[in-house]
Amino acid sequence: MTPPPGRATRTDALTNRARILAVAGEAFAATSGTSMTAIAKQAGVGVGTLYRHFPTREALIVELYHHEIQKVIDLAHTLAAELPPLDALRRWFEEVARYGKLKYGVSEVIHAATNGGLDDKNYEPFLAAIAVLLDAGAASGDLKPGTDPQDVLLQLSVLWRIPPGEGAEARAARILDLILDGLRTRPGGS
Repeated sequence: MTPPPGRATRTDALTNRARILAVAGEAFAATSGTSMTAIAKQAGVGVGTLYRHFPTREALIVELYHHEIQKVIDLAHTLAAELPPLDALRRWFEEVARYGKLKYGVSEVIHAATNGGLDDKNYEPFLAAIAVLLDAGAASGDLKPGTDPQDVLLQLSVLWRIPPGEGAEARAARILDLILDGLRTRPGGS
């Protein structure tokens, strides 16, 4: 919830909002059935404070989705600038897998809120983030040139279909290895 025009948001309100989002992210990654009351309690705020920031459970989930996916998008550019292309891509894929744990529990709400993805303002920036990493890898010769970011996104989408629990992280790591292996150049051609 944004403050009225001309009125700044108080520091404590910003702190509460950030704490609520952090707690909700952890809670929804663990189980989609977490109640708003439990989130408020874990965040150390009253239920009224939570509902002032997020009037519905769906509003909280959608805001959390936008917040988390923006962090993933921004990370692609940082990693591409700081690491060798294969390392950058691997680290980014690992962050996508972490994000996938959150999305697993709330994907129905996100799907409904974004009209099945058709109205998702994050779609193009997410594809652009993939392209940054693919282009860096192709330029270094480590990755196949001309790989379509949409194809990679389809492969990555399996990550938010992995149910949480024992073996989930190992399964995600194996899937990421398969995706990376498919993107690498091979001796004698791509």
